[in-house]
Amino acid sequence: MSPLTETLQDLVVRGDVKDLRRWLDEQGALDIADELVRLEDDQRAVPFRLLPKDRANTNRLLGYPEESAGRSMSPRYVSVRTSMTASDALAKVRRAGLRSREVLVLPVTDDERRLVGVVDLPDIVTAEPATRITDLVNPDTYSVRVDDDQEVPARLMQEADLVALPVVDTEERLVGVFTVDDAMEILEIEDTEDIHRAGGAEPLTVPYLEATVLHLARKRATWLLVLIVAAVATVNVLDAFEETLEQVLALALFIPLLIDTGGNSGSQAATVVIRSMAVGEVRFSDLPRILRRELTVGLLLGLMLGLIAIPLVTIFFGLDFALVIGSTLLVICTWASFAGGLLPLLAKRVGVDPAVVSAPIITTLVDATGLIIYFLIAQVVLGIA
Repeated sequence: MSPLTETLQDLVVRGDVKDLRRWLDEQGALDIADELVRLEDDQRAVPFRLLPKDRANTNRLLGYPEESAGRSMSPRYVSVRTSMTASDALAKVRRAGLRSREVLVLPVTDDERRLVGVVDLPDIVTAEPATRITDLVNPDTYSVRVDDDQEVPARLMQEADLVALPVVDTEERLVGVFTVDDAMEILEIEDTEDIHRAGGAEPLTVPYLEATVLHLARKRATWLLVLIVAAVATVNVLDAFEETLEQVLALALFIPLLIDTGGNSGSQAATVVIRSMAVGEVRFSDLPRILRRELTVGLLLGLMLGLIAIPLVTIFFGLDFALVIGSTLLVICTWASFAGGLLPLLAKRVGVDPAVVSAPIITTLVDATGLIIYFLIAQVVLGIA
């Protein structure tokens, strides 16, 4: 629970109307909206009744889906019309009474409030007073829709090095502005979620040192149970090839090395692809190119590791056994890299967080399939029935 939420809950529970009204007056509409959704339903009535003059803004933000650009945008902005002069625009900025960083970039709209571009405040300040805004506007403008995921504008601002980003509705009418402060906060949240899920745990809702031991265990237990169930496949594979293991006991010695190598190779590929997706470098339409690249990378890695392993294994177990290990490394690395490149994009396509299918899931999948590959190659090369 955040300090703001704790303060709001404390004020509501104590019923201190005077202090509650003062607290609400000090917060922006976006902060109030974020905190109100964290309260219990029966605790929201009093804060709603005491909302300050921007109550309409708070209600409007709460009307958008959670984690959408509309919910995360700032309703505090100054827009200017194309028909205005630089002098008119400066006068409007002064009347708005916003902070300087909230007016560095001004959205420009037509008479129907549709976004046509943006203009930088310094350009208005240095222009002649009679200069028309239409002569200063930058038509090459980025914008996002209110129903876009909040990570979309945050990543866009990071990539394009923006300080403000207009948010429009389905009819391209301006409804708010996404600020760099919003973007930084969201990127921190999203990256934290990805890191937790990549490690096979749910994100914490409180700072680590403030979380109870039970809370920490609960966030990790679900994924451990899922992975244990998935690992049953590995056990079944070992059971299916029990006779093969009994005939060549040395095969068991290399199981940890091979499945770990495959899991690591798949995790590497998945991590690179997920990060590239997060920063907008790749999309689902790039899937064929990604798979070709990962197949090639996996093949090269497997070939390199196989060539290193063959002479070393030959010394102790003979050439035939070394060929089994070398061939398995080649196939497992290729397959794992392919899976690591494919699964995150498929997950994103069906609406699942790509981080969920990263290291733990990839490793578990490659463990089972890698063992099948290993034993099948051993049966062919060593002539095991």
